[in-house]
Amino acid sequence: MAQTRRKRKTKHRGTQAGTIDRAGRTSRATRQQARSTARTSASERRAHRYERPPTWRSAITRAGMAAALFGILVILVFHRQIAVGLIGAVFAFLFYIPVGYYTDRVLYTRYQRRKQQARR
Repeated sequence: MAQTRRKRKTKHRGTQAGTIDRAGRTSRATRQQARSTARTSASERRAHRYERPPTWRSAITRAGMAAALFGILVILVFHRQIAVGLIGAVFAFLFYIPVGYYTDRVLYTRYQRRKQQARR
């Protein structure tokens, strides 16, 4: 038999007196905050990202994600053995760390140089 009542999406707490307390919206952004976030353009977000100097930690994190994806692709798409995929992922990880860091470093210095020229 089909359900006639819609299930509620949020939890309600009832009291013994029969009143229902709804939890407030504690974790959601207000309408104005959502609008201001939506108005920031992609170029502004990119500029904010380039403001921070590159770190080895971010390069390691990015290299780990890329190496994991590489290992999974080698195993699933190219139908290689798991050991071959893991060895390839380790080599990719060790290769991607310095490449990612120095790429970020070049982009950061180029952005800083452009920003200095724009001030002049």
